[in-house]
Amino acid sequence: MIRRAGAVALLATLAGAARAQQRAPAGIPAPETVFGFRVGADSQLFDYGQSIRYFRKLAAASNRIRLIDVGKTAYGKPWTAAIISSRENLARLDHYRRINMRLAHPEGLGDAEAHRLASEGKAFVDISGGLHASEIAGSQHTAQLAYDLLSRANDPDTKAIFDNVIFFLWPSINPDGQDIVVDWCRATYEGKHPAPMELYQRYVGHDNNRDSYMLNVVESRVVQRTWREWEPDIIYVHHQSSPFPTRIWIPPFADPVGVHAPPIPAREINAIGMTIAQELEAHGQPGATHMLATFDAWYPGYVDYMPVFQNIPAWWTETQGGSCATPRVSTRAELPEAYRDLRPTPLYLSPWTDGKWGLRDAVDYMVTASRATLRWAAKNREELLYNRYQSGRDVIRKYRAGPPYAYIVPQAQRDPVAPVELLRRLAFMGVRISQTDRDLAFAGTTYPRGTWVIPMDQEYAELARELLDVQHYPDLPDGRPYDAAGWTLPFQMGVQVAEATVPLSMEFRAALQPVNGVATAWRTAPDDPLTTSAAAAGIVPPAGALSGTGDLLLLDPAQNNSFRLMNRARSGGGAVRYLSGSGDRGARYVVSGIARSTLERWAAELSVSAERATATPSALTVPARIALFKGAPGIIDEGWTEWLFESYGYKYTLITPSEMAAADLLSRFDVIVFGSQSVGATGPALEAFVSAGGTALFWSQGTASAVSSLQLPVRNVLAGVSRKDFFTGISIMEVAVDRAHPVMAGMPANAHVVFNNGPVFTTLDGFQGAVLAKYQSEGSPLRSGWLNGERLMQGYAAAVDVRHGRGHVLLLGFQPQWRGQPHGTFRTVFNAATFGREVADQAKGTPGFWTDPAPRP
Repeated sequence: MIRRAGAVALLATLAGAARAQQRAPAGIPAPETVFGFRVGADSQLFDYGQSIRYFRKLAAASNRIRLIDVGKTAYGKPWTAAIISSRENLARLDHYRRINMRLAHPEGLGDAEAHRLASEGKAFVDISGGLHASEIAGSQHTAQLAYDLLSRANDPDTKAIFDNVIFFLWPSINPDGQDIVVDWCRATYEGKHPAPMELYQRYVGHDNNRDSYMLNVVESRVVQRTWREWEPDIIYVHHQSSPFPTRIWIPPFADPVGVHAPPIPAREINAIGMTIAQELEAHGQPGATHMLATFDAWYPGYVDYMPVFQNIPAWWTETQGGSCATPRVSTRAELPEAYRDLRPTPLYLSPWTDGKWGLRDAVDYMVTASRATLRWAAKNREELLYNRYQSGRDVIRKYRAGPPYAYIVPQAQRDPVAPVELLRRLAFMGVRISQTDRDLAFAGTTYPRGTWVIPMDQEYAELARELLDVQHYPDLPDGRPYDAAGWTLPFQMGVQVAEATVPLSMEFRAALQPVNGVATAWRTAPDDPLTTSAAAAGIVPPAGALSGTGDLLLLDPAQNNSFRLMNRARSGGGAVRYLSGSGDRGARYVVSGIARSTLERWAAELSVSAERATATPSALTVPARIALFKGAPGIIDEGWTEWLFESYGYKYTLITPSEMAAADLLSRFDVIVFGSQSVGATGPALEAFVSAGGTALFWSQGTASAVSSLQLPVRNVLAGVSRKDFFTGISIMEVAVDRAHPVMAGMPANAHVVFNNGPVFTTLDGFQGAVLAKYQSEGSPLRSGWLNGERLMQGYAAAVDVRHGRGHVLLLGFQPQWRGQPHGTFRTVFNAATFGREVADQAKGTPGFWTDPAPRP
């Protein structure tokens, strides 16, 4: 049965649509006249191409909408956005954009001038849907929203929006995903029972909303570049996973929120969230809730929350239900126990009871929420614009008056490209970075010419601090983090960063020169690199250099780009071997068979420093036959491993469970990477492969199935431990590393690893092999994030190499490629990929590195 409020809302919607048709400016096409069905109709979806065709018809029929090209997606789709406003505003679009840019970057701007600009300017509001493409209503509501605005252009309410707001609308913020999901849903409608869906964004799927600051995928870069070109004053992204029975979750967020989030935009988020709830109630749309513990705002990795650190009120909402436009009818008896009394609470004032809920309901809620946001922006235009200025101004003042005054990043690092990878991302997001033009002494340390400096008296300083500082997740009554608890980028990327705790001297500031380079034209760059930003392009590593003589090249695995060069050599017909280290000299990879001039060119392009040599008689053959297990479609961890391999030029073969069972694996592969995937039914094939001499690599959650399937003599000491006694969320731990083992070649003696509720190992009777890394025996291994139960980690192993038959199983308790962030542990995957028979047979750990801890009570 449809509850009465829902019926009233439906009648009101239908009546409103009829009135809108009567008032609509001539020629504005209704969505159903183009799609052939009403937006939100049961089991009816339009794909991205259909959506853009509809937006083009709107643009042809109205002079209040303009379509722009923002770039291309990972699969090469042209990507379109719409700008909707009054004719007058669109005619002066560049003028209003310049005002917006000035207010967003307030250095040298006074309050009086900022007030004048805010009075003259227009509010730029950015709204999108479909980021998580399976939450399908988001990408469907945008067409309806555009029609509702353009068809009611003469209504006083809409006219106020057009006059005061420049509305930046993404028909879909994930075009590839929209098509993947729609195609899959259509197959289900036709009864084809399709296989599980592939990742709806290339490589990363659902993690596309966890890539805001790392910018590892094309879409993240396109969105960030576009935002920096327009500097929106509001960013709102629709999602669709409100916990049942609530109909829509809206900010305020639950505790905790970002420590360094500027308070003005954070308060605006709360105000707009409450406005959305009021609008829903006014439209007879019950079930809105706030501050559910499900959704906190601690992690800045969210595309739709990170902009708050750029002084922009940015948030998401979660509307009920995705499910391929398939309606659901629920009864009061199905309500969870906590909701059955239907008691209004301060943040859930109109409880949902029962009835049908379909795609159209979700679309209608989203349209109401989007219009409420636009109305709020129109009503509070001048204050919103001034607040953007004021928030940035206050951040500048804050860090002129107190620490940290700057972050200092030397060029001399274990991996000289790692700080470039870090700083380019910050620059791409608008953080200003300088370099010293002379040698300088500061706070007892001498910094050579070329040292990078991030002065903190700038408007986006809170973003830099949020990413560079250590996180201390609060000890809350409800306890556990929703997502990442710690992410400190210098730890993850192996970059030494110094914090200036005293003010920079006049001499120091005089030596700072802003970095700036020549930007790559994004219209001609299919992968939209970070260097489409001139500031990011200006951050370059020290030049690579080749020393010594000879035709062989010795590469240091401490430099991640050494692996890129190795893979180029393999593709060019060269050979790669492994040379173990001795004394203070670490292991090296030996490249042969490539012309000297080519090696010099590659070293220069990749900023790799290496040695030439004439002979290395003890070097061991390194395999190149790598398989990546794909246990099922849509596994995000596997997708990130594909991203990692392809980013560094690896050639690999995807192998499915059926292919594993049907093949003589050792005749085809030397190393199979499973990552954080279960062995499943392929255990016998894995047993045969490893026993005959192959190497299998597992990490994090995947290790348990390897241990169980192969009956390995190791134990996860956390197995069976309750979350009450041990929990970390996703945090950063420190481990001691046995660098003598080939898998740890190039690692520092003490390394930071991303621990994602993985295993902690001890060895059992019969163990043969080596412990590769271990946690400290005393104190806490936690370096950033949250940890409850440190005693269960103390002294135990973080990674092991288990000899099994003639082969090896590598078990990493940490996640070495987590969301493409921990550059400092990428090399453990790369080294493991070379850990074939000849290298593995000679592998030895350092005697005495591992001692099994005494049993714990």
